[in-house]
Amino acid sequence: MGYGKRIDTLCSLLRPSKSFADVGCDHGYCSEYMLKNGLCDRVIFSDISKGSLAKAEKLLACYVAEGKAVPVLGDGFFGVPNDTEQALIAGMGGCEIVQILSNEKHGFLPRYFVFQPMLNPDLVRRYLVERGARILRDFTFFDGKYYDVIVGEYAPGIEATPYTEEEFTFGKENLATRPEAFLNRLKILLANVEKYLLQDGLQEESRRELLSRKEKLEGVLRGDGK
Repeated sequence: MGYGKRIDTLCSLLRPSKSFADVGCDHGYCSEYMLKNGLCDRVIFSDISKGSLAKAEKLLACYVAEGKAVPVLGDGFFGVPNDTEQALIAGMGGCEIVQILSNEKHGFLPRYFVFQPMLNPDLVRRYLVERGARILRDFTFFDGKYYDVIVGEYAPGIEATPYTEEEFTFGKENLATRPEAFLNRLKILLANVEKYLLQDGLQEESRRELLSRKEKLEGVLRGDGK
């Protein structure tokens, strides 16, 4: 695809659909991928940043002129019809993604979704499971930094994916398949915890929390419970 590993990974997880929303579109590469490859009839690409939206509008100008792409300046699902079949939300914090989905006025859960939270992926996993979504992919990958991506589908009557507390924290697919990027990130997290434990003047409560975190990370690295 040629957009770079992060964008190529996200594009590879998108499905053909009649309608597609690219929320927080930035340059608009994922929207371009869907339209260029004939994977959707209509794209809504949105961003809260006027500058980012302008970049995407320039890239997608021919599709906008044809009526196949609609730019929206706004936050979250503002301007996105709630019957949009597929949505991508990437490059935002997990808390922000949950706020978008649960927004009282504009929020909804699309039938198919690709979410790439920059922080707190556990919040996104928990929200999706509590809403009754089926999570199809949930893994870590590396492209200069570590990213989590959560892919799934939602429809009335669909069977939700069960998650354990450990799976909420680390990701179901990560624990099952143990990809290299996931394990490498755990090693970095463990090294950071060990560094903090060496600090002078550490309060006892903080020490207990760090030791608990250290034990959990070591257990996952060993593959305990597999």
